[in-house]
Amino acid sequence: MGVIVPIGAFLYNTAMIFGIERPLKVVQYGMCHEHAGAKMRTLKSLAKEGIVEILGVVNDRESKSPRTTQIKDFSDFDGIKVLNEGEFDALQCVEAVIVETTNADLLGPAASIASRGVPLHLDKPCGETYGRYASVVEMCRARNLPLQMGYMFRTNPAFRFIRDIVAQGVLGDVFSIEADMDHDYGDDGYQRYIGTMRGGLMYNLGCHLIDFVCFLLPDEPIAVHPVLRTAPGDPAGIANNCVTVMEYPGALVTLRACSRAVNGISHRRLRVDGTKGTVELSPLERFDGKEIVLELDLKKPEGGYPAGKTVVGCGVQIDRYDLQFRELAEIVRGKRPNPDTYDHDLKVHRLTLMASGIEMKEERAK
Repeated sequence: MGVIVPIGAFLYNTAMIFGIERPLKVVQYGMCHEHAGAKMRTLKSLAKEGIVEILGVVNDRESKSPRTTQIKDFSDFDGIKVLNEGEFDALQCVEAVIVETTNADLLGPAASIASRGVPLHLDKPCGETYGRYASVVEMCRARNLPLQMGYMFRTNPAFRFIRDIVAQGVLGDVFSIEADMDHDYGDDGYQRYIGTMRGGLMYNLGCHLIDFVCFLLPDEPIAVHPVLRTAPGDPAGIANNCVTVMEYPGALVTLRACSRAVNGISHRRLRVDGTKGTVELSPLERFDGKEIVLELDLKKPEGGYPAGKTVVGCGVQIDRYDLQFRELAEIVRGKRPNPDTYDHDLKVHRLTLMASGIEMKEERAK
């Protein structure tokens, strides 16, 4: 991979002096991640608003790494210039790269892009070792380079509401978090795909929940207990029916992920219990035009909310990635700091590996 000239900050600072804000010049690197097509749809929508300019997508379709069988075609990339490595290397003025290769391939291009000083959005999960991902994060830290991880609940309005009321002390001291990432999409080939990952579905999807837990509970867990099993009827060794219990000082976290739960996405649930009250959210997301709602139940009036049960509306969620990419554009432009720290990202990956039962030699050696 050749030199990518990171002149975006200079261009934006100059443009803003003259009252002009140009679209952020982006490339999506990869077409084969589970989220790749949806993220390109979001980028196309933002391009129509002038938020981004899509320079192209790097073709990784020849990769032999395991990929989800959910990808049936690549029509989401219609109308976008498809780049090979040489063409990507030759591009100038790239201001951000969205890394969307297969899970197993993510860290290679991420390291190369970061080494050249280009901001990046990196999808998840970030490899079955800690050290390789940590080297990418530390490279970004050393260069003060924006790194946005693709944990999809970070800009979910309901999750943000819960983070806010916990930070404000509305729930009191949190002593229990329960959440699940169940689903029933995918064929038998999808189950075999999950079987290629040592941490199974907890590794692949549990990381979204762990990211959220790390915002609510800043302490390190005392112990992590992963239970990775195979759902009935699937070949032995496929960890697609998983539970992890994480012990914290004063709190317990229970996370679940199963890929054989009937209508599982519609039943995905989050509950946070504190000494002053409880909040429950189900489903976690919805894209049917209806408002996301959660239920707050307080012992006494707190934070402007009455005692007892209150249904809180969090708005209609149009697009899972829209707010996240708008946030990325503002971070790269220098209009706002990155709300998610390098240390937070490292902690999330470290705990994801632990919750997935993946041995961490670096941790064991300490």
